[in-house]
Amino acid sequence: MLQVENLTKVFNRGTVNEKTALSAVSLRLDPGDFITVIGGNGAGKSTLLNSVAGVFPVDGGRILLDGHDVTRLSEHRRAQYLGRVFQDPMMGTAADMNIEENLALAYRRGQHRTLKWGVTGAERAKYKELLRELDLGLENRMTDKVGLLSGGQRQALTLLMATLKAPKLLLLDEHTAALDPKTAAKVLSLTQKLIEENHLTTLMVTHNMHDAIRLGNRLIMMNEGKIAVEISGAQKQSLHRADLIALFEKSGGALENDRMLLS
Repeated sequence: MLQVENLTKVFNRGTVNEKTALSAVSLRLDPGDFITVIGGNGAGKSTLLNSVAGVFPVDGGRILLDGHDVTRLSEHRRAQYLGRVFQDPMMGTAADMNIEENLALAYRRGQHRTLKWGVTGAERAKYKELLRELDLGLENRMTDKVGLLSGGQRQALTLLMATLKAPKLLLLDEHTAALDPKTAAKVLSLTQKLIEENHLTTLMVTHNMHDAIRLGNRLIMMNEGKIAVEISGAQKQSLHRADLIALFEKSGGALENDRMLLS
């Protein structure tokens, strides 16, 4: 489903600020894989997601999505394969459009655009039922502007929009980091539900060790632009925070003064 081969990305090459963000990273996600990605600040987690999404060109390696080489495709052309939820709840939705209009845009993603516009009765009923399952009362606010929603409500809506058309790959970039703990827990629960129900292949970046261990069927820990630790199967199911720290330190990583230790 996703194949990353020897991916390399260097920022500010040839300057005193040169930084190798990704160093020959290789990773494969099979259909239905849910990989959590954890690591310290500057480890390369978000750079990996941004590279897959096409936010910037890579310096070396290949990216294949559903068998298609998308390494040189622009971000908007790559978007047909992807669903994405950002760390900032204000991203991913159109604040000046109402809830049902945002859902309609997501539902029609990739379709041929015409001058005809309007949400049909069948679509409206579908959106209302999907919103009801969020258990946030949004099914009764479908004509409200999205800009009036709270951060948690907006992030839940963004998540629903990202999964509405069952993308080939779902990218979650610390999508609960800006939320309060109670709201973050609800959005994570919703995330798990949507991924399981739709059998989505998912790559989720997080700073939270507990979430990285608890969610998904595979875990990778990055350090200095490389994958330092990879855990799956029975080993992940029995994994504890202390085990993960020990594995990371054994690989040569160091966690001192990193906020991940506080998670």
